[in-house]
Amino acid sequence: MVRTRRLAGIALVGALVIGGLTVSSVAASATTTCDSGTTSTGTLVDGAQWKIQCPTIAWNGTLLLYSHGYVAPGSGNPATDVGDPATGAYLLAHGFALAGSSYATTGWAIQQALPDQIATLDVFDATYGTPTRTIAWGHSLGGIITAGLIQDYPNRFNAALPMCGVLAGGVATWNTALDAEFAFKQLLPSTSMLQLVNITSPGANLTRAEGILATAQTTPQGRARLALVSALGDTPGWFNPASPEPAATDFVTQEANQFQWAANVTFPFVFALRAELESRAGGNVSWNTGVNYFADLAKSADLREVIGLYHAAGLSLTKDLLRLNSAARISATPSAVDYLAKYIAFDGDISVPVLTMHTTGDGLVVPENEQAYRSVVDRAGNGRLLRQIFVARAGHCTFTPAETITALNVLVNRLDTGHWNVPDPASLNADAVALGPLNVAPPAFTSFRPTQYPRPFDLLGEGRFLFG
Repeated sequence: MVRTRRLAGIALVGALVIGGLTVSSVAASATTTCDSGTTSTGTLVDGAQWKIQCPTIAWNGTLLLYSHGYVAPGSGNPATDVGDPATGAYLLAHGFALAGSSYATTGWAIQQALPDQIATLDVFDATYGTPTRTIAWGHSLGGIITAGLIQDYPNRFNAALPMCGVLAGGVATWNTALDAEFAFKQLLPSTSMLQLVNITSPGANLTRAEGILATAQTTPQGRARLALVSALGDTPGWFNPASPEPAATDFVTQEANQFQWAANVTFPFVFALRAELESRAGGNVSWNTGVNYFADLAKSADLREVIGLYHAAGLSLTKDLLRLNSAARISATPSAVDYLAKYIAFDGDISVPVLTMHTTGDGLVVPENEQAYRSVVDRAGNGRLLRQIFVARAGHCTFTPAETITALNVLVNRLDTGHWNVPDPASLNADAVALGPLNVAPPAFTSFRPTQYPRPFDLLGEGRFLFG
């Protein structure tokens, strides 16, 4: 089975609490009042750090449990309880309590993050009492952890705000990355030594990939093929948050921006950091058996760009797609796929209100993740609990504090009233403007409908190919 059922997950929670995965440095006392503006820290028994901040005014009874994003192996791994200081200061001044943990490991640490975050809630409950409301929220990998928390521990939360989250789930995310890697290796020269999966030398592999990327960018033919690589992952053609979005027909600029995403952001994940995931999963987690690359490209948000650049370069797109379809495919290790589905894929079985937020120009966690999550939630019959909002800006998680607070206010209003009242983008922007100095850039809420996620995979069965 790729996943234990919900009852088994609840039993696991009980076992962790009984087994002592709680606080090691704060006395268990629910008589302390969380309204003194204090910050408390401590260590869980697995070595993860936790952090709790109490508001500077009377606590309003709401706790925000923050899940942080991906931490590369070897990097610092402190406990984090909010995405940025300005947002944290505002929330503490308005009566909210903040909590969050590091995770016991770095990398794709979802296996450790889920129980560590629940253990942090246990610390808070033991110290200050059970909150009236607990809202899960987080950025990037923290977004997928946030969605995982409400799926696996539904009784501990009242609402969730996943931001720029990997909401297609782990299997879909790494399968889509493999499609782009596969096209890169098949269509560009000097790639014979490049490792797509079962990576043995991550640093050397990344250096090799970056060299091939830089060379390809110097010719029209190389740039056209790089556009196809980007299109198979739906990478947007917008990179700099301070620059305007390129025109819909400005394919040259779009591809140049996609090159920046690859060179500066995504290649380290797909050609090096994949090795960390393979190590913890016990094998290759991705496959492209059964994939039709004609069909994949046809639904891409970047289709017109690819067609235009191939025409300008004098290349045959049909021939390159036939080359991809006829190339030897890559199979996954079934047990590794099971691991990644457990940590984590989604079943749409949400029981609390969920508001997601995403930038439209995110090339690391593309906005099509939102379509994948809505699809599984709708098929599970829970669409009434989900709303999604978008910010027209390039970059990964490049929300202003004002936009973040505005989104959180929408979710709190849903809890207060029992029904959704999601303002239109113009009204959301006006609400953000009213927050004054929290606007480090003009608010940019927008109407947006993401295209279909390239390689969906969820626990209701969508996107499952044979991978053995």
